[in-house]
Amino acid sequence: MLRCTFIFFFLVFITDSNANNKDKIIENLNNTQNLDFNFEQNINGKIENGNCTIEYPKKIFCEYAKSNNKILVSNGRSLVIKTITSYYRYPLHKTPLSFILDKDFLINKIKILEERIVDESFINYTIKENDIELNVFFNKQTYDLIGWQNTDVYQNFNITFLSSIQKNKIIPKNKFKLPDQN
Repeated sequence: MLRCTFIFFFLVFITDSNANNKDKIIENLNNTQNLDFNFEQNINGKIENGNCTIEYPKKIFCEYAKSNNKILVSNGRSLVIKTITSYYRYPLHKTPLSFILDKDFLINKIKILEERIVDESFINYTIKENDIELNVFFNKQTYDLIGWQNTDVYQNFNITFLSSIQKNKIIPKNKFKLPDQN
């Protein structure tokens, strides 16, 4: 009888702990209007880094640190990736980034998904939506979004890590204006 009571208590504790993580992540997302962070992105072994600002819902501006002046911008509808020599424009809703930039979508998915603890430091949720699989990671101490893994529109495996995260900064109004093609 004592053993059954212990197992029951242990299972209730684990379930409560998982619910507690979800509640804290959801509360953190609800209290976040925008994020500013440094990133390191690994796409099929090619590593790039820089700084991004996300404004919910669905806006992002990233400047890459390399010398080709690469930027990535979403105004909530379209996503543009521009360098000195190239310009690509996509409908945002056709990209995995559309899910990352929609905190309401993330919150609704987190509510129903099972979490996985990685290295006792990260909380992971795997989202499967519209033939896209997206792994999102949250810091187990701060409950901040700290990265994601996905396959991009060209079937490249993409891992993005966030650091130096700042929340709810004042952002210039024209920050998410799509750049011209020239």
